[in-house]
Amino acid sequence: MTDQVFYPSAALAPYVMYFWTCAHDCDVREVMFPTGSLELCIDISSGDTIRHRGERSMVVPRVEVLGHWNIPTSASIKKGNTCLITRFRPYAGSMFFPEQVSAFTNQSVDLYDLCGPAASEFICRIMDQPELSRKVAVLEAFLLARLGSARPDWQKMVLVAAICDSIARNTESFDLRGLSAEFGISDRYIQKLFLQYVGIAPKSFFSVQRFNKSLRMVRSAEMSLTNIAYECGYYDQAHFIKEFRGYTGMAPSQLASDSVLPIPTS
Repeated sequence: MTDQVFYPSAALAPYVMYFWTCAHDCDVREVMFPTGSLELCIDISSGDTIRHRGERSMVVPRVEVLGHWNIPTSASIKKGNTCLITRFRPYAGSMFFPEQVSAFTNQSVDLYDLCGPAASEFICRIMDQPELSRKVAVLEAFLLARLGSARPDWQKMVLVAAICDSIARNTESFDLRGLSAEFGISDRYIQKLFLQYVGIAPKSFFSVQRFNKSLRMVRSAEMSLTNIAYECGYYDQAHFIKEFRGYTGMAPSQLASDSVLPIPTS
């Protein structure tokens, strides 16, 4: 199976960026990168995955909710493992999981702990489908059911979405006071909204967006690290390398294209 990307139905498109598969044809240890979004990851194969964070290791649940990762993390993945992954829009996690989204930060949460027996029924329906397209259809139905039972504060969610868009448009500098003036709300209220709906502070969200911009440039191998640092708004190359290492545990120069997960584009 080659990696594939599926886009959500119109009903889910405001909340889900895409679904994608990640398949492995050999044993590998991969670095995990922060994405700026919650993810729902389903192991649709039989290979156990081990996640490493510092000196700690854990067996990954069959179906897990992945929060934001902003510390060095990697995963040992066996040959034949395939995951079906939902990447939510940055502000939309609370639409499907009622807990404050910050509770998921740097955590892997078993879906069973959130949904109980419904999680077991869900994975059984997924695994019963012989075709990937049918698995995605079951996943969509599950998410639509979760969406239908949600009771969100639409006004707040729309506000957070607009702030996220504003931050994502400018990954070269962060100005919380400027955001406060732009949206007519206090700095403290923006912080509170982000912890509830996004899961990390607005400055951390900005840093993750800037990191991913730099990551794309590093992977392209078309610019020097000094020029990448300049283009992404870092103070200097040392600042860029320090932040990159803080997220990944490695320097940009150590990045090898065959040791990392692909990042689908929306």
